[in-house]
Amino acid sequence: MIELFPASYVILHILFLAAMILCAVAVFFLKDLIAAAIAFAAFSFLLALEFFILQAPDVAIAEAAIGAGISTAILIIAIRGTTREESE
Repeated sequence: MIELFPASYVILHILFLAAMILCAVAVFFLKDLIAAAIAFAAFSFLLALEFFILQAPDVAIAEAAIGAGISTAILIIAIRGTTREESE
């Protein structure tokens, strides 16, 4: 019988999912917009790693380039034009 995902991959999936949930919660609760954008970039990078583990390297490269790279740069440029802290 061929095992598609070894036990170590299952542990990696669980760890990446937990880290992604942590990053998503951090993005939601952070008042510093730059820190929230960096947490969003970490979320995108973890998602790219998850795609790579799921044997979809083309999707992983696109997510890393667009999600973690370009989107974060656009967010930081937009935040520069406003205030850094979120108002209450």
